Amino acid sequence: MTTRSETVDTPAGQARVTWHTARAARAVVALGHGAGGGVEARDLQALAAALPAHGFTVALVEQPWRVAGKKVAAAPKVLDEGWRGLWPALARPGLPVVAGGRSAGARVACRTAAELGAAGVLALAFPLHPPGKPEKSRAGELLDAGRPVLVLQGGRDPFGRPEEFPDGAFELVEVPHADHGFAVPKRAGLTQDEALAVITAAVAPWLARLLG
Repeated sequence: MTTRSETVDTPAGQARVTWHTARAARAVVALGHGAGGGVEARDLQALAAALPAHGFTVALVEQPWRVAGKKVAAAPKVLDEGWRGLWPALARPGLPVVAGGRSAGARVACRTAAELGAAGVLALAFPLHPPGKPEKSRAGELLDAGRPVLVLQGGRDPFGRPEEFPDGAFELVEVPHADHGFAVPKRAGLTQDEALAVITAAVAPWLARLLG
């Protein structure tokens, strides 16, 4: 695996892509971050470390608001605009591109997957609703993605526990005891590394099935 970063001009400002490139890559897995953090998130870093060995290049995408050093995420429309603007860079290797991300990044991937021609969507910690407000559901974004979707969701995620998700044409894998950041308490029956291994162990075979 080789690693490099590049900045990409988008209508929303400069984005940054950090490439974790696999040898003889079969696809690019593009992962955006959430509204409360960047690409240093534990789940994004775990996938960037694990997937290249399975033949998948990982592109960790920092949205323009984050690159500019702002503390508050841009509006959804602007996030989508930035994602669309950097898509040609993600597609440049000439490989299928799986769109994904965690939390707000997962929502962006769902909203834009069909129009951009993504091969599939990887939704990490999808924020089904704001904490304590299940009536404000965002399930429509997930259900209308128009592409195969894999959701990885913490068992105690306040933005939506696995059992709260509606039936639909997507796969869902629970990460036991994990919160929205996939952190697990010390009293849980698995370690933090084991929780992250649930994610990587689910994603790699799903990608293999998706891409044939």
